[in-house]
Amino acid sequence: MTALHSPATLDVLNAHFDAMPPVAATGIRASAFDGEELRLVAPLAANVNDKGCAFGGSLASLMTLAGWGWLMLSLRDAGMVAEVYVADSQIRYLAPLYDDLVGSARLAPDQDWPVILRCLQDRQRARASLHARVLDARGAVVATLSARFALIAVPNGDQAVA
Repeated sequence: MTALHSPATLDVLNAHFDAMPPVAATGIRASAFDGEELRLVAPLAANVNDKGCAFGGSLASLMTLAGWGWLMLSLRDAGMVAEVYVADSQIRYLAPLYDDLVGSARLAPDQDWPVILRCLQDRQRARASLHARVLDARGAVVATLSARFALIAVPNGDQAVA
């Protein structure tokens, strides 16, 4: 596992979250990234449903943004710039969550990051699959996401992840 990234790196990602009004309303924040896994957190109070547990849409958003954020930070680490879009995803809700939201994402085990980067460089497009999950306060998995993301190279690196 690589060393944790600096708070300034997470601040860049959090600035993106703040710039998206629906995301800002959920209070989602990047809390840790070690190069292999990105962790996001959000308060239950901003994401509660009529049953007093976490809203399913908030769980989906947290996991999708964890995958998107992992790709944005990993591209930045590789010195590449691309627009990242979720192409498709599958979500499983396993149990209600009555705690603050804590989710993480990592590259799917069958994915090869250097190959994805080479494809992006050669073809200006690539796809990457990531897995994400949300845990309760005891560490039990309450939701999972498997997603494919599309990466489209930005000419001259004009995109805003500084």
